[in-house]
Amino acid sequence: MPLAWYKYINPADRGRDDAAEVSMSGAKTAPAVRAHRTSLLAGLSALFSGLLMQYCPTTGSASDAIYVGKNLTKDGGVLLAGFGDEPSSHWLSIVPHRQHPTGATIKVGGTPASNPAGEFGADKALPGELIEIPQAGETFRYISMDYSYFAGLPAPLTNGGMNEYGLGVRDVALFSRRELVNMTPTPQHGLNYSDIARIALERAHTAREAVDIAVGLIERYGYFTYGGNSHVFADANEGWVLLEFAGGKGLWVAHRLGPNDVWLNWRGYNKFGYVQTLPADWRKNPDYLASKNFVSFAVEQGWYKPDGGTPFNVIDVYARQDQYSAATAEEARRVEAAVRSAAPKVDVQLLMQLLHGAGRDSSGYGEVADLHANVNPALRTLWVAPGPPVTAAFVPWRLAVESVPPEYQRHRYLTAGEAERQNIDAAQQGLESTRYADRAVKRLLYLADEHRDVFLPEVAAALAAFEARELAGDAGVDRTARVLIDAHEDALARHYLTEQAHAAAADGLRLIEALADSIEARTKVLYGIRMPGDPAPPPAGKVGD
Repeated sequence: MPLAWYKYINPADRGRDDAAEVSMSGAKTAPAVRAHRTSLLAGLSALFSGLLMQYCPTTGSASDAIYVGKNLTKDGGVLLAGFGDEPSSHWLSIVPHRQHPTGATIKVGGTPASNPAGEFGADKALPGELIEIPQAGETFRYISMDYSYFAGLPAPLTNGGMNEYGLGVRDVALFSRRELVNMTPTPQHGLNYSDIARIALERAHTAREAVDIAVGLIERYGYFTYGGNSHVFADANEGWVLLEFAGGKGLWVAHRLGPNDVWLNWRGYNKFGYVQTLPADWRKNPDYLASKNFVSFAVEQGWYKPDGGTPFNVIDVYARQDQYSAATAEEARRVEAAVRSAAPKVDVQLLMQLLHGAGRDSSGYGEVADLHANVNPALRTLWVAPGPPVTAAFVPWRLAVESVPPEYQRHRYLTAGEAERQNIDAAQQGLESTRYADRAVKRLLYLADEHRDVFLPEVAAALAAFEARELAGDAGVDRTARVLIDAHEDALARHYLTEQAHAAAADGLRLIEALADSIEARTKVLYGIRMPGDPAPPPAGKVGD
């Protein structure tokens, strides 16, 4: 199906360089936009084929993160991308800058229902109790994708996002060795992975400060684990990766990521990324931090022999070795190679494409944080796919955006606890009357995946074209907003940026629904709708087979 079938649904100029830019169907476009699209379309065939081959539902279900240092990117900014992996409802949150009264507290940790036995390699349940810790007097504005369920932890949960100071946060699973998981005391007390991500967004100005805040709280209040975890923090200059281990022993290690680094924490594949071998002088090395007992505890347990002639490899000593499949390893190496081959011109669009190719049903959303120094906080941008990124369009959300469209807010679909309600909460009725972006993305995913050789290239083409348009118009939106800010029209700038975001979000949702409607109609005619008990469609081959 040719690209001409799709006309952008909102033809009005939304801050682009030329109001005559209206569609992909042959209408007049601005020169810069035309040039961008020409470059894009020239490589679409190879891109579609590559994305189709990358989409592999047999790889492990886990989250991921990609860090790219500023010397390797096209525009000199740090990039931090990834998605979570939680089979529950997801929604966009824009949390305002707040002041809190003296004595305010927040609840952290888990509950007796958290971490039932058998999950994540644990031979026993890992329940806990919520505790209260002091809230900071001031918390920062941030954007994140929240969700309703993982391992019985209290909602809302988050893997990270971006705050007003340009701090990006990602959370990625890394399971500890079974001995550590099984020695974890119960009931647990302390901060869970989501608490760490959210508090970093609320309180940290930089990646290093995020590490200091996280480990300070862990050492004071404890760490609530589902079996081990990691975080990646990034700002406009550097990143830090932090690993937190199970066991209740306060074990953690952190490593600085610099301007020339490409770093992946990828679905538990631990042969690169995360933190690998500690240098012999790591306590004097400013690029490494660790808990005081990090090496000594391993020696006590017999897991490391300091006189054995081998360096201290964090993964070999403390991580579970069987937490990824061969398919996951292949995917991780392919993604890393794609990023490295694009350096020093890695850009937002490449990371979007890689997340599109790696997403699957359990991938709740996608995010790409574009982190630059000397940027007005109002214009800091987080690109968000509101559902599994294989079939979701990335939309730019700037920090100054004042509200979230109802279609991108929390709905009942896949929300933990909603099935048990006898009636809908009356306060939610208006919101529930709207469409839900996460559900729309999943509908398109299920339709396209039934006959992926036929339909996924078409979906990939449409998503790439939509995102190319948003990227091409990005500078114009920023320029218009800066004119308003420089004129001290801050309220008008916020209103303008909110309108831009809502319009892009509406266009993205309409595109997803249009694709789904078209594919459903053709599926019924060409193949019929597969029902439970019907044979599965034949395995996907290469495009053109």
